[in-house]
Amino acid sequence: MSTPVTLIDYGIGNLLNTVRALERCGAAVTVTQQAAAADLDAPRLILPGVGAFGDGMRELRARGFDDLIRRFADTGRPFLGICVGMQVMFDASEEMGEHAGLGLIAGRVLPVPATGTDGQPHRVPHIGWRPLQPARDWQGSLLADAAPGERAYFVHSFSAHPADAARLADVDYDGRRICAAVSQGNLHGCQFHPERSADAGLAMLRRFLAL
Repeated sequence: MSTPVTLIDYGIGNLLNTVRALERCGAAVTVTQQAAAADLDAPRLILPGVGAFGDGMRELRARGFDDLIRRFADTGRPFLGICVGMQVMFDASEEMGEHAGLGLIAGRVLPVPATGTDGQPHRVPHIGWRPLQPARDWQGSLLADAAPGERAYFVHSFSAHPADAARLADVDYDGRRICAAVSQGNLHGCQFHPERSADAGLAMLRRFLAL
Protein backbone atom coordinates (compact mmCIF):
# COMPACT_ATOMS: atom_id res chain seq x y z
CA MET A 1 0.00 0.00 0.00
CA SER A 2 1.37 3.43 -0.95
CA THR A 3 2.11 6.00 1.77
CA PRO A 4 0.54 9.44 1.14
CA VAL A 5 2.74 12.52 1.22
CA THR A 6 2.14 16.08 0.03
CA LEU A 7 4.93 17.95 -1.76
CA ILE A 8 4.88 21.76 -1.97
CA ASP A 9 5.65 23.25 -5.38
CA TYR A 10 6.52 26.94 -4.93
CA GLY A 11 8.53 27.37 -8.09
CA ILE A 12 12.08 26.69 -6.84
CA GLY A 13 12.11 22.97 -6.05
CA ASN A 14 13.70 20.03 -7.83
CA LEU A 15 10.32 18.36 -8.01
CA LEU A 16 10.65 15.66 -10.66
CA ASN A 17 13.61 13.89 -9.08
CA THR A 18 12.12 14.25 -5.61
CA VAL A 19 8.79 12.78 -6.72
CA ARG A 20 10.55 9.88 -8.42
CA ALA A 21 12.64 9.15 -5.33
CA LEU A 22 9.57 9.24 -3.07
CA GLU A 23 7.61 6.97 -5.40
CA ARG A 24 10.52 4.56 -5.45
CA CYS A 25 10.27 4.51 -1.65
CA GLY A 26 6.58 3.62 -1.81
CA ALA A 27 4.95 7.05 -1.58
CA ALA A 28 1.76 8.26 -3.21
CA VAL A 29 2.76 11.87 -3.91
CA THR A 30 0.39 14.81 -4.17
CA VAL A 31 1.99 18.00 -5.53
CA THR A 32 0.31 21.27 -4.58
CA GLN A 33 1.06 24.74 -6.00
CA GLN A 34 -1.32 26.89 -3.96
CA ALA A 35 -1.96 26.87 -0.24
CA ALA A 36 -5.69 27.25 -0.85
CA ALA A 37 -5.65 23.88 -2.62
CA ALA A 38 -3.46 22.15 -0.03
CA ASP A 39 -4.90 19.68 2.43
CA LEU A 40 -3.89 20.74 5.95
CA ASP A 41 -4.92 17.24 7.06
CA ALA A 42 -2.19 15.65 4.90
CA PRO A 43 -0.31 13.06 6.98
CA ARG A 44 3.13 14.30 5.86
CA LEU A 45 4.41 17.46 4.19
CA ILE A 46 7.68 18.04 2.28
CA LEU A 47 9.19 21.36 1.23
CA PRO A 48 12.00 20.92 -1.33
CA GLY A 49 14.01 23.81 -2.69
CA VAL A 50 16.95 24.98 -4.75
CA GLY A 51 18.24 28.52 -5.22
CA ALA A 52 18.22 31.52 -2.89
CA PHE A 53 16.61 31.82 0.56
CA GLY A 54 14.99 35.20 -0.17
CA ASP A 55 13.44 33.98 -3.42
CA GLY A 56 12.06 30.94 -1.63
CA MET A 57 10.45 32.95 1.16
CA ARG A 58 8.99 35.42 -1.33
CA GLU A 59 7.34 32.60 -3.27
CA LEU A 60 6.08 30.90 -0.11
CA ARG A 61 4.44 34.12 1.05
CA ALA A 62 3.01 34.92 -2.39
CA ARG A 63 1.31 31.52 -2.53
CA GLY A 64 0.21 31.50 1.11
CA PHE A 65 2.40 28.57 2.03
CA ASP A 66 4.22 30.32 4.88
CA ASP A 67 1.13 30.36 7.07
CA LEU A 68 0.08 26.88 5.99
CA ILE A 69 3.48 25.41 6.91
CA ARG A 70 3.42 27.03 10.34
CA ARG A 71 -0.08 25.69 11.00
CA PHE A 72 0.93 22.26 9.73
CA ALA A 73 3.97 22.25 12.03
CA ASP A 74 1.65 22.92 14.98
CA THR A 75 -0.33 19.75 14.22
CA GLY A 76 2.62 17.54 15.20
CA ARG A 77 2.57 15.68 11.89
CA PRO A 78 5.89 15.06 10.11
CA PHE A 79 7.40 17.89 8.08
CA LEU A 80 10.59 17.66 6.01
CA GLY A 81 12.55 20.53 4.43
CA ILE A 82 15.16 19.74 1.78
CA CYS A 83 18.12 22.05 0.94
CA VAL A 84 16.66 25.59 0.78
CA GLY A 85 13.47 24.00 2.12
CA MET A 86 15.45 23.22 5.28
CA GLN A 87 17.07 26.65 5.42
CA VAL A 88 13.76 28.54 5.39
CA MET A 89 12.71 26.62 8.51
CA PHE A 90 15.10 28.87 10.46
CA ASP A 91 14.69 32.40 11.80
CA ALA A 92 16.63 34.30 9.16
CA SER A 93 19.27 34.25 6.43
CA GLU A 94 22.00 36.68 5.39
CA GLU A 95 21.93 35.56 1.75
CA MET A 96 21.80 38.70 -0.43
CA GLY A 97 20.56 40.80 2.48
CA GLU A 98 18.60 40.03 5.63
CA HIS A 99 15.58 37.79 5.09
CA ALA A 100 13.18 36.44 7.71
CA GLY A 101 12.44 32.72 7.59
CA LEU A 102 9.57 30.63 8.91
CA GLY A 103 10.94 30.62 12.45
CA LEU A 104 10.20 26.94 13.07
CA ILE A 105 13.70 26.18 14.38
CA ALA A 106 15.96 28.68 16.15
CA GLY A 107 19.05 29.65 14.19
CA ARG A 108 20.39 31.60 11.24
CA VAL A 109 21.58 30.76 7.75
CA LEU A 110 25.08 32.08 7.05
CA PRO A 111 27.59 31.85 4.19
CA VAL A 112 29.70 28.75 3.84
CA PRO A 113 33.18 30.03 4.84
CA ALA A 114 35.43 30.81 1.88
CA THR A 115 38.41 29.09 3.52
CA GLY A 116 39.14 25.98 5.54
CA THR A 117 40.36 26.22 9.12
CA ASP A 118 43.90 26.27 7.72
CA GLY A 119 43.14 29.58 6.03
CA GLN A 120 43.39 28.11 2.54
CA PRO A 121 40.59 29.03 0.11
CA HIS A 122 38.23 26.30 -0.99
CA ARG A 123 35.34 26.05 -3.38
CA VAL A 124 32.08 27.84 -2.68
CA PRO A 125 29.44 26.67 -3.50
CA HIS A 126 30.14 23.57 -1.45
CA ILE A 127 29.46 20.85 -4.00
CA GLY A 128 29.93 17.10 -3.90
CA TRP A 129 29.67 13.94 -1.86
CA ARG A 130 30.53 14.21 1.83
CA PRO A 131 30.47 11.66 4.66
CA LEU A 132 27.74 12.28 7.23
CA GLN A 133 28.88 12.59 10.84
CA PRO A 134 26.52 12.31 13.82
CA ALA A 135 25.94 15.49 15.80
CA ARG A 136 23.89 13.38 18.21
CA ASP A 137 22.52 9.84 18.43
CA TRP A 138 20.74 8.82 15.23
CA GLN A 139 18.65 6.09 16.86
CA GLY A 140 14.98 6.68 16.07
CA SER A 141 15.79 9.55 13.70
CA LEU A 142 15.49 9.86 9.93
CA LEU A 143 19.14 8.76 9.74
CA ALA A 144 18.65 5.65 11.85
CA ASP A 145 19.25 3.42 8.82
CA ALA A 146 22.42 5.25 7.77
CA ALA A 147 25.87 4.47 9.07
CA PRO A 148 28.21 7.27 10.12
CA GLY A 149 30.46 7.98 7.16
CA GLU A 150 27.83 7.29 4.52
CA ARG A 151 28.01 9.92 1.83
CA ALA A 152 25.33 12.38 0.76
CA TYR A 153 25.29 14.90 -2.09
CA PHE A 154 25.50 18.64 -1.36
CA VAL A 155 25.31 21.78 -3.47
CA HIS A 156 24.93 25.05 -1.51
CA SER A 157 26.63 28.36 -0.70
CA PHE A 158 24.87 29.02 2.64
CA SER A 159 24.33 26.73 5.61
CA ALA A 160 22.16 26.67 8.70
CA HIS A 161 23.55 27.28 12.18
CA PRO A 162 21.02 25.73 14.58
CA ALA A 163 21.27 25.16 18.29
CA ASP A 164 23.02 21.88 19.01
CA ALA A 165 19.76 20.36 20.32
CA ALA A 166 18.26 20.51 16.81
CA ARG A 167 21.43 19.46 15.00
CA LEU A 168 21.32 15.84 13.81
CA ALA A 169 24.28 15.47 11.42
CA ASP A 170 27.22 17.43 10.08
CA VAL A 171 29.82 17.17 7.36
CA ASP A 172 33.39 18.39 7.52
CA TYR A 173 34.54 20.84 4.86
CA ASP A 174 38.26 21.42 5.34
CA GLY A 175 37.75 21.64 9.08
CA ARG A 176 34.54 23.68 8.87
CA ARG A 177 31.47 22.17 10.53
CA ILE A 178 28.59 22.24 8.04
CA CYS A 179 25.10 21.34 9.26
CA ALA A 180 23.83 18.43 7.16
CA ALA A 181 20.55 17.58 8.91
CA VAL A 182 18.31 18.76 11.73
CA SER A 183 15.48 17.26 13.73
CA GLN A 184 13.28 18.88 16.36
CA GLY A 185 10.09 17.10 17.33
CA ASN A 186 8.04 16.58 14.18
CA LEU A 187 10.28 18.94 12.17
CA HIS A 188 13.06 17.48 10.04
CA GLY A 189 15.44 18.94 7.50
CA CYS A 190 18.43 17.99 5.37
CA GLN A 191 20.86 20.29 3.59
CA PHE A 192 21.85 17.48 1.24
CA HIS A 193 19.63 16.25 -1.58
CA PRO A 194 18.22 12.83 -0.62
CA GLU A 195 16.89 12.32 -4.15
CA ARG A 196 20.51 12.51 -5.37
CA SER A 197 22.18 10.74 -2.45
CA ALA A 198 21.79 7.10 -3.54
CA ASP A 199 20.99 4.54 -0.83
CA ALA A 200 21.56 6.88 2.12
CA GLY A 201 19.07 9.39 0.72
CA LEU A 202 16.44 6.79 -0.10
CA ALA A 203 16.79 5.25 3.36
CA MET A 204 16.11 8.66 4.91
CA LEU A 205 13.02 9.18 2.77
CA ARG A 206 11.71 5.72 3.72
CA ARG A 207 12.15 6.60 7.38
CA PHE A 208 10.20 9.82 6.87
CA LEU A 209 7.37 7.93 5.16
CA ALA A 210 7.24 5.54 8.13
CA LEU A 211 6.66 8.34 10.67
